[in-house]
Amino acid sequence: MNSRLLLLLGIGALMGLETDAVRLAAQEPPLPAASAPTAPVVRLEVSPTQVTFPSNREVQRFVVLAHHADGRSWEVTSAVRWQIDDPKIVQFDRPAIARPLADGTTKLTATWGQHAVHATIRVQELARERPVEFHRDVQPILTKAGCNSGGCHGAQHGRGGFRLSLFGFDPWFDHSQIVQSAEGRRVVISDPERSILLRKPVLLMEHGGGQKLHLGSREYETLRQWLQEGAAEPSANEPTVQRLEVFPSQRLLVPGEQQTLVVTAIWSDGKRQDVTATAQFDSLNEAVAQVTSTGLVTAKAAGETHIMIRFAGQATVAQMTLPYARISPYPKLERHNFIDDLLIAKWKDLGLLPSLLCSDEEFYRRIHLDVIGTLPEPQAIRQFLADRDPDKRRKAIDAILDRPEFVDYWALKWGDLLRINRDALTEKGMWSFHNWVRAQLRNRVPMDEFVRDIITAEGSTFTEGPANFFRIGRSADDWAETVAQVFLGVRMQCAKCHHHPFEKWSQDDYYGMSAFFVRLGTKNSQEFGLFGQESVVFLRPTGEATHPRNRVVVKPHPLDGPILDDEFDRRRKLAEWMTTKDNPFFARNLANRFWGYLMGRGLVEPLDDMRATNPASNPALLDALARDFAEHRFDLRHLLRTILQSRAYQLKSTVTPGNAADVANTYFTRYTVRRLTAEPLADAIDFATGTREKYQGLPLGVRAIQLPDPRVRSYLMDVFGR
Repeated sequence: MNSRLLLLLGIGALMGLETDAVRLAAQEPPLPAASAPTAPVVRLEVSPTQVTFPSNREVQRFVVLAHHADGRSWEVTSAVRWQIDDPKIVQFDRPAIARPLADGTTKLTATWGQHAVHATIRVQELARERPVEFHRDVQPILTKAGCNSGGCHGAQHGRGGFRLSLFGFDPWFDHSQIVQSAEGRRVVISDPERSILLRKPVLLMEHGGGQKLHLGSREYETLRQWLQEGAAEPSANEPTVQRLEVFPSQRLLVPGEQQTLVVTAIWSDGKRQDVTATAQFDSLNEAVAQVTSTGLVTAKAAGETHIMIRFAGQATVAQMTLPYARISPYPKLERHNFIDDLLIAKWKDLGLLPSLLCSDEEFYRRIHLDVIGTLPEPQAIRQFLADRDPDKRRKAIDAILDRPEFVDYWALKWGDLLRINRDALTEKGMWSFHNWVRAQLRNRVPMDEFVRDIITAEGSTFTEGPANFFRIGRSADDWAETVAQVFLGVRMQCAKCHHHPFEKWSQDDYYGMSAFFVRLGTKNSQEFGLFGQESVVFLRPTGEATHPRNRVVVKPHPLDGPILDDEFDRRRKLAEWMTTKDNPFFARNLANRFWGYLMGRGLVEPLDDMRATNPASNPALLDALARDFAEHRFDLRHLLRTILQSRAYQLKSTVTPGNAADVANTYFTRYTVRRLTAEPLADAIDFATGTREKYQGLPLGVRAIQLPDPRVRSYLMDVFGR
């Protein structure tokens, strides 16, 4: 399938439209069915293993995997023999769906050959029927059907005079649109079957969006019952989804193999609910695996992709891996540290082999350019090559991390991240911030302390370097967005106006972050003269963030965190929360960013777009790097040293038959070749030609990697994209 068709498919899926490309894709010839493993079955696995039915409206799907001796797994849900100990409690239908009948506890057994596996089913208080809830029951149906997508009634101005919030992020607005707008003509409470809300989706009335529901289906009956019960409006006390679980969360597949996914929502009231029927499924790479609207995955071609699952504002993924080759036995590869262990495990799953170790010449040049942006001196190269110490690479790494150019190069990197430039900060403010960053790196200040000082900065932008951070943005929203993206790796801009379409972040999350900065202000000062352009960052005694839809005050709370208020400076609480060792974002974000700087691409790409629906190419490695970074007190040099000492960093960049399938080097089977950035390139040209560039306003001898900001004039660096 070509890239244009994939683009059309993506747009069509996003907007809820049936394009020609979507229809074309549906006509693709089916893949040949995959062959089941021939190795003996070791055990069966069923999910879920325990189920509690809170009402007679719920159903529960089951999935059974057979694990074979050769390491492969195979779904046998439709092939096993099912048995209910007490059929008066639960009715069991094909394909593997349980429905409650009466209160009690029973056991479900799945048998295949000589193997059996069990699940416990509990039904309680079945007689006390739960009313249909708008947020819990009605909105997921509308979202699954695409009614509130951007191409239908969720568009900015709706469709056909009927408008819903995009993906159902505003249930109160949606309820009023359904029940009250257009003089209430969309619903007939006294006779639900006459309601336009029901008649159009089943095509009993003309509907521009086509058929969305089937008459008599479970979804139809849920909407009908909601209307029959009086079309109850949302309640602030209704439970919300805390997270989603998917089984299986990861699978090794072969082309043509299929896998059924089961999705469970965990609600804030503690209940677990099978939401597979109303969850949304999308493949992040349809060339590798496709997924139907019911959660049936079909493996297509070698590679790795993730199935994105969304429900009620929450999102998760299931990893689908199709090995490029089956290498048995897999060779024993040399490893230097835990990085290599976790990469080797991934290579083994994918059937990839790494390139050979790079030469000493390559290694020595590489660490100089990657760590200090400076070419090595010829004499130093000769000494390194002549050294016969087997530990010389480790010693070279330690030595280069102590070079003074380390401060120059990484101050340049941080200056780019923090947007240090004279246009926004004035020349004095720029120098103040730049010199502060250099001092922190020179003094080996841990990254958690470095970031805390920036987030809590106040005072004169001329004397307090990090205070300039708050001159880049002009509002609490700007500062919240920048802090989230730079220090947490979260792009939360979408949540300013509506719930993030592919993440769990809501408007409440957005303004909860904004609330930490709402009392912050800047004012002009004349301490350095009438025209000195000094600014002072200060705290106001009052100020609150207000939700734009309901005008309710939003208390300060970080992403996925509790309310954290402080009578003096709320930012202190945010900084403390961010930089704890177990923070789910901070260490992972910095580990991924610096991994990307050294390895040519991040474990997550783009580097600052870390979310559940943009998973790492090696999640276990990213978690291990972040954990090690935090355990070593967020020491930047330790993080870099760990990466540099790995065998993975020291591989050749040569493509080999064993890793040619990894075209983009997503799994780091070789070193990623990349061009020099503008500043090291300018210095390298000076080094190679024996010249010294004189930069305007700076003394002769200042190198490009030492420049304080990108506004120093240089045609060469402009050409090479500084």
